[in-house]
Formats: sequence, structure tokens, C-alpha cells
Amino acid sequence: MRLGTRGAIGIAVSALLLWFALRDVPFGHVLDALRASDLALWALCTVTSQLIFPLRARRWRTILDPVVPRLPFGPLWRATAIGMMANNVLPARAGELVRVFAIVRERRDVPWSSALASLAVDRVFDALCVVLLLVVAMLAPDFPSGFVIQGRPVQSIAVAMATVVVVAFAGLFAFAQWPHAMESLAMRVTGAVVPRLRHRVGALVHALAGGLAVVRKPSHFLATFGWALVHWLTNALAFWFGFRAVGIHAPFTAALFVQGIIAIGVSVPSSAGFVGVFEYAAKLALPVYGVDSVHAVTWALGFHFLSFIPITAIGAWYFLRMGVHLDDVRAAEDAEERRTAGETGASP
Repeated sequence: MRLGTRGAIGIAVSALLLWFALRDVPFGHVLDALRASDLALWALCTVTSQLIFPLRARRWRTILDPVVPRLPFGPLWRATAIGMMANNVLPARAGELVRVFAIVRERRDVPWSSALASLAVDRVFDALCVVLLLVVAMLAPDFPSGFVIQGRPVQSIAVAMATVVVVAFAGLFAFAQWPHAMESLAMRVTGAVVPRLRHRVGALVHALAGGLAVVRKPSHFLATFGWALVHWLTNALAFWFGFRAVGIHAPFTAALFVQGIIAIGVSVPSSAGFVGVFEYAAKLALPVYGVDSVHAVTWALGFHFLSFIPITAIGAWYFLRMGVHLDDVRAAEDAEERRTAGETGASP
């Protein structure tokens, strides 16, 4: 896989933010805090942090159900583990592409375009659930009183964010109900701005609309949303167990808040595994609940390491068993792009 400009920028951003996270924190104090932490709670934190990956695989099955009904859990779990591993060791979120490659290779009945579109839908539900839980944390009675952001009470910002979530959900429904109109609009706008990309953008919008088929049935939509919600509540619970392990006595809603800030933070370009971005976001978020920088960084380093290792090892095992190389992933992507370009009449 090629590093590329985005990958290089991501590494630079990660290095800079890791320096910001650690520069004023005595590392000896961090080591002391780690030695004094509760190993049993760390173990519970680690196990809980790994549960989110089979939960993601189960949600993926619901998203793909309108395309390929009743996919078995095994291929979805293996592809998810491989994709998460790749995100942890490759730059520029290459794990998303590897995840698509893995499921299409094992399940020939899953079209590449549908698998790719399903991941876009997956991330949309991720974003909406994370923001929703962040709003819940900010409106909770145990949120620190008097906290303001750029002079505005946090409650007013939470209400604005909740409005965005509602509008976004409405947009999903509109996009799913009128896919042809949205595809036509996207092609007209692209044709006016960047004519050479008109057909390619149209193909991408068409694929995304196909992925949003899960939204058309209320039962599928609610199931997908439910699995996403369980996923992020489980992730927050792992955060909270980690808090307790290092002696941070914050409410569970603090885990929802920290989770939201970190999720927003890792959306910026970063190195593999979101190194630096994760730690810096935690250092910004935890002090809102009165946590000092040493304990914030201790939790971030401990949690990041312990949640990183198991899924990376599991995903690497599955990837090696497939008997392929990363170049095979790139070749498959290039072949799919040529096929799509040929079908739409776009230039390669």
C-alpha cells in the first residue's frame, strides 16, 4: 500500500499531537500511576474493548442484508478483524479498503461496490450515535456546571448538536427514499463544477444509495441503529473500566463525553492506529471532569495499548491465513475502478 501525501501528513499530525500530549507530563509520574493501577479492572477494560468488533460485524450483517440476505457471521467477523488490524498498522485508514477486500474475497456474492457503500453507511451510523451520546453526556445532570465553549453554555451547544443529528437522520431517509433524484442532482452539480468526474461521482452516489437500502425499511433502520448504539455504549463502558483502573472516579457519562471528543479528534488525518490524536484528545476531554493531566495521559496510553494489541493480533492471524498480500488489495481496487469507469463511460 502506498503511503501517499495524506499518509505523510497523518504521521506528521500524530507526531505533533503526541508531543503536545506528553510535553508537560512527567513520564515518571505516568509510570507510577500505571504501576499503581488495578490490573483486574484493566483486564475487564481490555475484554470489553474487544467486544465492539463482533458487535460491528453483526451490525454490518444488518446493513448488507438488503443486498445479500442472511450473511453468515463468520466471514463478516473475519473481514472486520482484518480491517481493524489494517487500520492499526497502515496509514490513511487503509483498513476500510482491506475490510472490503476481505469480505468480497471470502463471499463472492457480495459486490465490491455494495461492500464499499455499506461501510459508508456504517460510518454514518457511527457518527450519528457518537454525537447523540455526546449530547446526552453534555445534558446530563452530572456534567460539570458552568462549563462554556467559546463563551457559550455547553447546554446550548448540545441542543444545536442534537438538531444536527435529527436533520442528519432526516437526510438519510430522504436519500434512501429518492436515490435517483439524489444521483441526478449529484451528477448535475459535478458536471457543472468538475465535468470529467461527473460519471464517477454519479456511480459513487448510486452505490451509496444502494447501501442506504437498509434505511428504507423501519425494521432494518432500527436494528442498525440499535446495534450501533450498543456498540458505542460498550465502547464507553470499556473507557469507564479504564478510568477506574487508574483511579479516575468520574461518572459513566464522562466516558460518553470523552468518547465523543476522541471520535471527533480521530477524524483528522493521523498515523496508523490514531497514535497521538487519541492521547491528545483524552488530555483535552478528561480535565473537564477535574482529572489531572497525569491521570488523563496514563489512561489514554494504557487504554490505547491494551485495546490495540488483541484485535491487531487476531486480524493479522486471519489475514495471514488468507494467503494474500497488501498488493493484492490494491490490485483488486484498481480492477474495480476500471470496471466502474467502463460501465459509466468515465475516463480511468
